[in-house]
Amino acid sequence: MRLLQFTLMICALAGCWQPLTWTSLFKQIIYKAYAIFLISSLYVFLLSQFINIILNVGNSDEFTDALYMMLTILVAGYKQIYMWVERKNVMVIINVLNEKPFVPYETHEVMIREKFEKMIQNNMRRYLTIVMMSITSIITMSVSTNLMNKTLTYKTWIPFDYSSTATYYVVYTHQLIAMSTSGIVNVAIESLLCGFLLHICCQFEILGYRLAKLTHNQNSLRDCVCHHNRIFEYAYTINNMFAKIIAIQFAVSMLVVCSNLYRIAMAADYLSFIPLMMYTSAILVQIFIYCWFGNEVKIKSLQLMNSIYNTDWPALSNSNKKDILLIMRRATTPIEFTSAYIITMNLESFVALLKMSYSVFNLLHQTHE
Repeated sequence: MRLLQFTLMICALAGCWQPLTWTSLFKQIIYKAYAIFLISSLYVFLLSQFINIILNVGNSDEFTDALYMMLTILVAGYKQIYMWVERKNVMVIINVLNEKPFVPYETHEVMIREKFEKMIQNNMRRYLTIVMMSITSIITMSVSTNLMNKTLTYKTWIPFDYSSTATYYVVYTHQLIAMSTSGIVNVAIESLLCGFLLHICCQFEILGYRLAKLTHNQNSLRDCVCHHNRIFEYAYTINNMFAKIIAIQFAVSMLVVCSNLYRIAMAADYLSFIPLMMYTSAILVQIFIYCWFGNEVKIKSLQLMNSIYNTDWPALSNSNKKDILLIMRRATTPIEFTSAYIITMNLESFVALLKMSYSVFNLLHQTHE
């Protein structure tokens, strides 16, 4: 069974993962050209926004309008490059799931893995739908207002005259492509990370099933101890690989939510209000996904003790009881994902992020008044 197939398809669409089946030279050239086009679109847009902030922004309202999209593009561009740099390492941690002790040994374990794979697909499809609705609302509003007036969707520094119709359409289309690409890239990386988190939960459930069968095969307990240690090592590897992305995403999400709440409060009409609400919802869902699935891993790692209590452990030999105690002692310390070892990915952190964003929004609002 191919793992994270739907997730890797989104990564390929975002230009940060060459499909594994595209092995011919022609297909490699085509995909790399496609990826370079998307990456260059993001960074050209980012550069033009950054220069616009330096040269043209004169007050807090203009700064707030320019900041939220620039930060989103910045994070998306970083994630895209990061995935190309870490492609081999990502491939390694995917392949590890098809090796012992992670690979399913029997039919029931295969069913557990299929359940989690389906869960990954369903959750990411919902998230992709929310992001696509946000992108569609922004494009619809832009076409109905900016395109008719021949203005750009976002204020950027353009080093040439784009008043002619052909040049205007090129610049206008480039902005929408960059904006859409940033949304798809974010979905791709969130899907990949959350896929790994759910597979860690899957391994805990498989381990619980194996522990439940100990009375039938007590010789497998040492394999269970090894499996438990490998799950911790696997989780540490993933956390270490994605820690920088998580930290940057948390910081940027807080700033973008503050900026958007401020812009929503200042919105004068529904044409600007609705896309802002959709965009803010997508950002909140984005950070909620990190926190929710990080919290799920923590809960699953703690639930292993319950699985051990539910086994017929009094029937085990004394040596096996000692090994069981080792697992239980290790299970008292849950697996917790952190963003650069500062913010823990759980529901408490999500609530704290909302409170902090609202506090900053109140400060901005009072300053404006």
